[in-house]
Amino acid sequence: MSYEKLHEHFRRLGQLQEVAAIVEWDQAVNMPQQAGNSRAESMAGLARLSHELLTQQRVGDWLLAAAEQDDLGDWERANVREMQRLYRRATALEPNLVEAVARADKQSEQAWRRYRGENDFAGYAPHLEEVVSLHRQVAMALGEALQLQPFDALVDAFEPGVVCQDIDAVFAPLEAELPALTDAVIERQASVGFTQPEGPFDTAAQRQLGLKMMAAVGFDLSRGRLDVSHHPFCGGVPSDVRITTRYDESDFTSSLMGVLHEAGHGKYEQGLPHRWEHQPVGLARGMALHESQSLLLEMQVCRGLPFVKFAAPSIREAFAGSCARQPAAFTLENLTALYSRVERSYIRVDADEVTYPAHILLRYGLEKQLIAGTLPVKELPDAWDSDMRRLLQLSTAGNDKDGCLQDVHWPSGAFGYFPLYTMGAMIAAQLYAAIVRAVPDLEASIERGSFAQLDEWLRQNVWSWGSCHTSTELVERATGEPLDPRYFLDHLRRRYLPN
Repeated sequence: MSYEKLHEHFRRLGQLQEVAAIVEWDQAVNMPQQAGNSRAESMAGLARLSHELLTQQRVGDWLLAAAEQDDLGDWERANVREMQRLYRRATALEPNLVEAVARADKQSEQAWRRYRGENDFAGYAPHLEEVVSLHRQVAMALGEALQLQPFDALVDAFEPGVVCQDIDAVFAPLEAELPALTDAVIERQASVGFTQPEGPFDTAAQRQLGLKMMAAVGFDLSRGRLDVSHHPFCGGVPSDVRITTRYDESDFTSSLMGVLHEAGHGKYEQGLPHRWEHQPVGLARGMALHESQSLLLEMQVCRGLPFVKFAAPSIREAFAGSCARQPAAFTLENLTALYSRVERSYIRVDADEVTYPAHILLRYGLEKQLIAGTLPVKELPDAWDSDMRRLLQLSTAGNDKDGCLQDVHWPSGAFGYFPLYTMGAMIAAQLYAAIVRAVPDLEASIERGSFAQLDEWLRQNVWSWGSCHTSTELVERATGEPLDPRYFLDHLRRRYLPN
């Protein structure tokens, strides 16, 4: 039967993609600098091989026949739907373009690591120009085949079915209300003192604290690991989840929350339906939903008072010397203030949840212009600085390391990803509100260090469904209503402007 042939074919494809995922992790964590060109060629070849296997004519024939089979269950039909989606996207692209994109992305990402450290945008710019040019070709080819605008076709790769019109509709209330809310929160916090813990904070102690908190919140360390990279990420595969962070010996707060953020991604991967391993329907639904899982854990849970109460003793133990020298910095009240501090800052991954959407609005606007061809790459630093001044009242003139070079996304070709972070924050707030309604003693359990009820709700309503439903359907099934940005805004007001 055609479905059985598809199932076996995509199982092989899934295994190849698992190999690619581990190789990509190794590139970011372990690969020696001089191995870059060879690795880029190997990964480009692997991308072409996967593309050729996916676009074989027999796959199209099997898909047509499988669509007519009347003996398939709901999950099998959803699997065929996801296979069809992947096939349509792949057949829109020529193999030579797929290989060229993979090669340029890997070479660009490797160059970015060097030039970011040197604050040298001019040196890096030719790499980004090539990546932008190639992804513009991809966007145009996909847009024509899928009857989408070019940038919408790129967004669809990361969050199936979502286009800029959907994003703009839920972003509009944020753009209207967040500037005044940010001003109000910063003004309120200005009258509340806090003590910044003084280091140094040994990286080994930070790592051990991160591992302890990962295990506490339910990340399975027998199926995953924690490493260091230039940019924090979650990679690997559900049975072997690789998460990374970076450490600053002058500030432990950032790395701990970064680890917990990536652990949220990892728990989602570990919770995907094992029965559908290596099948498209068994994959995470999309990056908006993926980001909702990391932001639900980091922002909704781990920056909240119940979690800080639970974690405070472990933090004091990890940094006992600093705590003895500066006890006021490690009180519950001060740690809570540290993890709810709002300030306009340069670095997106370290930003608080109130100002974070401004970082996304900046990138979302600029990447649309890059793909449209209306913003030349050489003008990106000035455009970034202009939007940074407008949205966050900061200047990055002459500081591209903390400006347009700070993220790995564009160097690695991930155009269309950024807006999904803030969509994820909205989903996280709406999901968490539903969990609190369903589990009234949830926050008391978190304070005791018990995350079982939280995980069980997420497993039943999100993780175990893989890609059987769209993100829109999953949110509505889990919460009883469509995505509503008011949940996110209400959350911010409750946490940062109580009473």
